[in-house]
Amino acid sequence: MFQSHSGAFASTASGDDFPSRSQSSPQNESVRHLLYGSPQAIQIVIKSLHRLGYAEPNEWSRPMPTDRPNEVMCILTKTVQIV
Repeated sequence: MFQSHSGAFASTASGDDFPSRSQSSPQNESVRHLLYGSPQAIQIVIKSLHRLGYAEPNEWSRPMPTDRPNEVMCILTKTVQIV
């Protein structure tokens, strides 16, 4: 599936906008994580990722309703430095 690349690491992106490739430096790329599920399930995943040290809960977007009953979506944008 995906191969590990030791020359990249993730750090928190600043701002809520998803920058285009032309706006970021050549060594930085933005990656988006999308969570879909019930509000309760999404909170469990966000808290789990926080405990692992990957992302602060307030770095995620507010839950946005989808067209499915009892389903919301949250987005996290991280910046990956390519070295």
